[in-house]
Amino acid sequence: MSSAVSIPGATVALSTASVYPEGCAAAFATAARLGYDGVEVMVWTDPVSQEAGALAALARLHDLRIVSVHAPTLLLTQRIWGPDPWTKVDRSIELAQEVGADTVVLHPPFRWQKEYARDFAEGVALREHETGVRLAVENMFPWRARQREYQAYLPHWDPVPQPYDHVTLDLSHTATAGSDAMEMARVLGPRLAHVHLADGLGSLKDEHLVPGRGTQPCAELLESLAAEGFSGSVVAEVTTRKLTAEEREVDLAEALAFARLHLASPVTSPGEAR
Repeated sequence: MSSAVSIPGATVALSTASVYPEGCAAAFATAARLGYDGVEVMVWTDPVSQEAGALAALARLHDLRIVSVHAPTLLLTQRIWGPDPWTKVDRSIELAQEVGADTVVLHPPFRWQKEYARDFAEGVALREHETGVRLAVENMFPWRARQREYQAYLPHWDPVPQPYDHVTLDLSHTATAGSDAMEMARVLGPRLAHVHLADGLGSLKDEHLVPGRGTQPCAELLESLAAEGFSGSVVAEVTTRKLTAEEREVDLAEALAFARLHLASPVTSPGEAR
């Protein structure tokens, strides 16, 4: 009986956040050296992350595709591109168009951004229709402190019941939230457009461990996506901030190998039972 595996249709990319505190240049060089297919650019204080020309030059230099842009919608990036959240979204879309990325990753509004939150779903849908860029809203998690839980996002940290056409599923965030990642993926169906591959142990911190080192069904999710012919991007978003350069290289190589292994789906040869 012969056995084979199919080449994964999904792109495996590296988030520039995975080399923090190093910048975009280091991320592109690392992704190319390790054999990633592309890069997700986290718009950050690194000036290169905000400049289409510089990013396009890095992509050409390393023969890598920029698959997505992560908008500066984190707490730590609130000052980038001014205080208006829609300006941040629109400039992220423009950056994605200029570098050839088809997806912008967004976090849902913070609860204090009430005006932004009120029109968020409609604004996302309108911009997708007008630009053709997918705005994939990411699952987040409740904030917890002193044994209390706070709803920090509007309309909610869970995008699954919201009317978004495209969603990013982050497996570190499912760990922190205590969400069922496989059930989320099942309910999302074709709305699942983008994956942040990481892991977590379910602590109060957003851990972003190497996949396979936590409690999340990382392997199961990738295998199910492969079986369904998922053609979006799987982006390794792993925290390496406290590691040496050598340790970072090992962890990011391990994350890539994990993704490649579990995205490779079995092929049934003619005559074998299905």
